[in-house]
Amino acid sequence: RQNAGCGRISIDEARRVAMMRGMICRLIAALTFIAAPAAAEVTTPPPPATVVVAFDSDGVRPLIVEGLANKDTGRAVEANDPVRIASISKLIMALTALRLVDEGKLDLDRDVSDYLGWKLRSPHHPDAPVTLTHLLMHRAGLSDAGGYVIPLGESLEARLADPAAWREVGPPGEAAFEYANLGSPLVATALEAASGERYDRLVERLVFKPLGVKACLNWTLCDAEMQARKVTLYRHTGEVAADGADGLPPACTIPVAEGQACDLSSYVPGTNASIFSPQGGVRIGMVDLAKIGSAMIRGGNGGLPNATMIPVWQALEAGRNPGQALFCRYGLAMQLIGLDEGDGCDDRLFERGTAYVGHSGEAYGLLSGLFWDFEEGRGFAYFLTENPPPEGGEDTGTFTPREKALMARALAMAGKP
Repeated sequence: RQNAGCGRISIDEARRVAMMRGMICRLIAALTFIAAPAAAEVTTPPPPATVVVAFDSDGVRPLIVEGLANKDTGRAVEANDPVRIASISKLIMALTALRLVDEGKLDLDRDVSDYLGWKLRSPHHPDAPVTLTHLLMHRAGLSDAGGYVIPLGESLEARLADPAAWREVGPPGEAAFEYANLGSPLVATALEAASGERYDRLVERLVFKPLGVKACLNWTLCDAEMQARKVTLYRHTGEVAADGADGLPPACTIPVAEGQACDLSSYVPGTNASIFSPQGGVRIGMVDLAKIGSAMIRGGNGGLPNATMIPVWQALEAGRNPGQALFCRYGLAMQLIGLDEGDGCDDRLFERGTAYVGHSGEAYGLLSGLFWDFEEGRGFAYFLTENPPPEGGEDTGTFTPREKALMARALAMAGKP
């Protein structure tokens, strides 16, 4: 009972108030639970796009295929999705040159001026001719300081007349090794002049088609099906670096000077093959790239003729480069790695102490490689994306811990040959 003087309530009424408060609290708790967002699920992001394909003289076998080819669509990468392989493109350029030698249309030791139609000379050594061998071995004295991309509508000859295009490192042939992308447009243009064919079509005729691979340069000659399977390259920070959604035809995929139409119909072979990016513009899947490696191992047994490779072995034998960390032994656009030659050399990629021939690549967050070992009769084609650039800039780094770990996985999966 209530006592008006003291403000007390009866026991029954107190019970009713307590029950009412309990119901209100339970209702508030239920509403809070409904309104609260669900706890975010902890998800592991997919690994960067990575592919490794093993090969031997009998064929190819994908080993590692992981990550996304495109983050916007969520499409998983597949073993033969085409990717920009960077400087491995130089090896393919060298094979094209060697096949032209086989056809009797090219001499690697002839003054390259004879093919270009204008005189190419270092301003530091105006009387010393420059040959294709000098260019393919990076011993011509060239420099990338003035840039190595010459767009459609600009002059290759004018770019090479710029003193910034040259170093004083000795006369061509005797010059100290200096890696220069600028040599590739010169080589590719000379190949065009010697054959009368456009560089992308020349590579297709002499390398891609005979070996049964689908590939192209700067997306020229690649069909829509291949373009749809391309791998977008991302930097280690996550942004698109190359071959994004807006980087395919009908967008212009070749470098073009300001005010110049993106039109190859009037291009004259032998004038400026830089537009095809011979130094790094090949798009190819790792299965198809491994087919090229398999052909190298087979040699005359259904691969590339043994005679084709003789200049390569001679160049590698002579191509020791003291003081170089990665390009310790470099021939006609091919590396010989893993010899432990000392003198600052740091070119070991594989755990086992055998030497491999091939070429590495680095650009736009991608690291890539095509290497084979004749002693064991096998090799690997690989790429991995979202890598930070080397501290000294492009083409200055050695094989990274991530690459070495990837090759250790590949060797373990491949087993003994």
